[in-house]
Amino acid sequence: MKKTLFVLAVIAIVIACGQQASDTSGQNASNPAQEEVMPNDGKGIGEIKNVTLNDPLHEDMVEKGKAIYEMKCAACHKLSGARVVGPSWAGLTTKREPEWIMNMITNVDVMLEKDPEARALLEECLTRMPNQNVSIGDARDILEFMYHNDQENAAE
Repeated sequence: MKKTLFVLAVIAIVIACGQQASDTSGQNASNPAQEEVMPNDGKGIGEIKNVTLNDPLHEDMVEKGKAIYEMKCAACHKLSGARVVGPSWAGLTTKREPEWIMNMITNVDVMLEKDPEARALLEECLTRMPNQNVSIGDARDILEFMYHNDQENAAE
């Protein structure tokens, strides 16, 4: 009986020590809570590396962007200074690079994990922006609409 208890105690110690060793060796493994934050170049993380802005804005792109905004974005983002769930879009084009805006729209999951500005917004708003599966072309139309909105607000 004592021999059985001794063997069980040794097995328990070996298992506990082995589990503890594997826990510490796994500290370098990828952990979503400890994801590497990328350096901030102002352009965000994603496919969009360079955006050529239209001057003057293309009205057809503005209209398409407005339609997408109304369908996918308006429930959380307002065009005025009011904050609902997500931040307001008022003045956004003066605060962020166009590449950052488009990367946030098209690559939201990675941006929220690794981009310092996106992470700060998540901490401020406390609600994760959902991935709306917006194409790069549609994101460009939304960006054009954002510039139009900021021009209208500046004129008022």
